[in-house]
Amino acid sequence: MSTNLHVAIIQSDLVWENPIENRKIFTQKITAIQKKVALIVLPEMFTTGFSMHPKRFAETMTGETVIWLQKMAQEKDAAIVGSFIVIEKGNYYNRLLFVHPDGVVETYDKKHAFTLAGEDKVYATGNLVTIINYKGWKICPLICYDLRFPVWARNTQNYDVLLYVANWPMPRITAWNALLKARAIENMSYCIGVNRVGTDANGYQYSGNSIAIDCLGGEMTSVCEHEEKIIYVTLEKESLLKTRKKLGFLEDKDAFLMQ
Repeated sequence: MSTNLHVAIIQSDLVWENPIENRKIFTQKITAIQKKVALIVLPEMFTTGFSMHPKRFAETMTGETVIWLQKMAQEKDAAIVGSFIVIEKGNYYNRLLFVHPDGVVETYDKKHAFTLAGEDKVYATGNLVTIINYKGWKICPLICYDLRFPVWARNTQNYDVLLYVANWPMPRITAWNALLKARAIENMSYCIGVNRVGTDANGYQYSGNSIAIDCLGGEMTSVCEHEEKIIYVTLEKESLLKTRKKLGFLEDKDAFLMQ
C-alpha cells in the first residue's frame, strides 16, 4: 500500500470537437510533468469539449483515444483518468476511463445527464458506481453534473478519494466550489475536482477552479482561475485514516436504500 498518492491535475483549454489536436496537446502537457506522480487527471470530454454531437466523435473501446491513454500511462508509469465520448451497443456514453500504468482499463459512465444542455437526449447514462483500487487507495470517480447529487456520491464503500472531472461553466462556479467542499466533508474523503478553462464554440466560458480538498474541507491547492496549469498535490493516507478514526463521522451515517 502506498502511504502517499502523488497526483497531477491538468487544467487545460480544449480545442472544440477536435480529438486529434486535443490528444496532441495533452501529449505535450503529460510529457511536461516533471514530478514523479502516480495519477494524472484530465478534464471531462477532454478530446472534444462538452459536445452534443456524439455521432461525429464517438470512439470504441479499442479506438485511438484508448490506445493513446494506454501508451501515455505506460510511458509515465502513472494512471491517467478523464472522460470522452464512447459508442457501445448502439448507445453513446460520456465515459470516464481510469487507465492503469500496465494498460488495464476501468470505466465509469456518467449517471446524471445534464438536461439543461440536452445531454439526456443524446447520451445513455450509467447506473453503477465504480470504485477503483489503485496502489492501496480506493478511488470513486464521477463526472461533472454528478457533483450536484450527494446520494450518488455517498461513501458507503469506504473510499478514500472522490474524483470529479468536469466542464463546469463559469457562471455557476460558486456552486462548484461549494459542492466540492461539501462532498469532501460529508464523505470524510479527499475530493479532487478537475475543470477546464477557456471558451467553447457555444460561447460558454470556463474558469477552471480545479482544486484538491481534504476530508475536513481544507483547500490543499491554491485556486487557479482562467489559467492552463499543471497542479500537483500529495494525498496522505495516514492523515486521512487518523482523522476518520478520531472523529468517526462515517460510522454515524443514516441507512437508506437508493431507488
